[in-house]
Order: sequence, then structure tokens, then C-alpha cells
Amino acid sequence: MIQSSKQILREKVGRRNGLIVAGAFNAMSARVVADQGFEAVYLTGAGLTNMHYGAPDLGIIGLRDVADATTRIREAVEDLPLIVDIDTGFGNAVNAWHTVRTLERAGADAVQIEDQVFPKRCGHFAGKAVAPLSEMLDKIRAATDARNDPDFQVIARTDACAVEGFDAAIERAQKFAEAGADILFVEAMTSLEEIRKIPQLLDKPLLINIVVGGKTPTLTASELGDLGYSLVLYANAALQGAVLGMQNALSALKRDGKLDEDPALLAPFAERQRLVNKPLYDALEQRYAKP
Repeated sequence: MIQSSKQILREKVGRRNGLIVAGAFNAMSARVVADQGFEAVYLTGAGLTNMHYGAPDLGIIGLRDVADATTRIREAVEDLPLIVDIDTGFGNAVNAWHTVRTLERAGADAVQIEDQVFPKRCGHFAGKAVAPLSEMLDKIRAATDARNDPDFQVIARTDACAVEGFDAAIERAQKFAEAGADILFVEAMTSLEEIRKIPQLLDKPLLINIVVGGKTPTLTASELGDLGYSLVLYANAALQGAVLGMQNALSALKRDGKLDEDPALLAPFAERQRLVNKPLYDALEQRYAKP
């Protein structure tokens, strides 16, 4: 029997071997993630905010933004497991229930919900605050109840480490597991000691978020897998690479007054067409819309 993308993701999570999950901010970046051979993609709320609105990760996007992006990414990468960042669930527990229903229909295989107050902010920004534990537990219960497919997973993230300390974050994560979360995520750890301790303290599958330039020290995915982490998230590596690429190409254009097809600066025209699957559309035109 053919496995669904939800079943594939659940199986990969269960291996606990440090699977790298690359972030995407739109359909094209998701195609690049798939083309590079990654086995799961993550719709990043920060990346969507940065690239869609040109704004920082401060709770600016809403459910409709995320649902539309989820639909487009699912259409672009039909079979790749897709995890979607839903920030704080876009409201209370009832809103979280509605969010999960909406995004499962849109093509998500898992969602990640966090315990910050609204408006949330990037986990590696200063000035965060966490919501009451009871509020987050209600959201987790609502999110797990809302799913139609039992293989749809809920990732519960706590930002308490930076606010209330490491022990408080572990206590919250344990409560998240009791409320039904499938995967636990302690955000913004600041030491290798914390990274090593978490798999010893929490029984559920774990996600670790590596923000390039952020607060969490980096280990290789294999090292993190050996420690017991299931997923190693690089949510915005593609975004930061894309920004640098745009800056380099456009600065050369501004400086020289022209831009040739230099593979050191930009993807060739033919590569761009390959990534958006132009041959498929050429074939469809020949079949259905001949000149």
C-alpha cells in the first residue's frame, strides 16, 4: 500500500535520527528544497512574513496568509512531507482548532504551535513572553482533536527557556506531551549542555531549531540524531541564501549596468525553467492547446 506523506513523516520522526528539515517561504523555494533531496519541508512563518510583507517576525501574518502559502506549496511539491508553522494558533483554543482543520485541508502533514503571547515574535528575539500554561494545553488538545487523519502530527513549541529558564521549559514540554503533542520543541537553547540534556529529560520525539546567526549552538545533523533528536530544522537557511543571492546579482547589475548569465551570480535561465517544470506545461500545450 502506498504511504501518504503524513505516514511517511510519522515514520521518519519515529526513527529519531536527526532528519534535516529545510524551510521554504513560497512554492519556488519549496521546489528547490525538494530538488536538493531534502525529505521534508517546513513552511516558515518568519520567512513568509519577511518575504511576503518585507516585515520582521512579529506576529504580522494571519491564517489566510499561511493557508494560501500551504496550498501553493502542496501543489508545487505534491508528495513531500510538509510541516507548517502556525505561530500561536491565530487566537485561542477554538481558533487553533479551526487553524488545524483549515491547514490539514490545505495539505499540511503537521503543524507547529508555540506558547508565546500574541503578538508573538521570533524565538531568537529579545522581549518574548509566554502565555499561561493552561492556555497552551487547551490549544494542544484542540489541535489534536481537530485533525481528521490520525497520522497528522502536532508539534508543540515552548519559548519558556529564554523567559523562565531551562527547567521551566522542560516542565512545560512534559505537560505538552501529556496534553497530546506528538513532537516537542524547546526553542532558543543557548548551550551545548542544554542541547544534550533535553533528550534525556523528554520521552517524545524532539525537534531542534537551528537559526543561522541565532542563539542556539550548532551541531551536525548526525550528532543531533545520535543525541536522540528526530528533526533538525533550518527554517530560514534558504531565505538567507536567497537574500544574499539577490543582493549579489543586483549589486553587480547596479555596478556594471548589465548582467550576463553568470552562474556565480544567478541560476541560468534554463535551470529556472526546469525548476518550475516548464516541460510539463509544454506537453500540456501540445496536448490541449495546439497553436
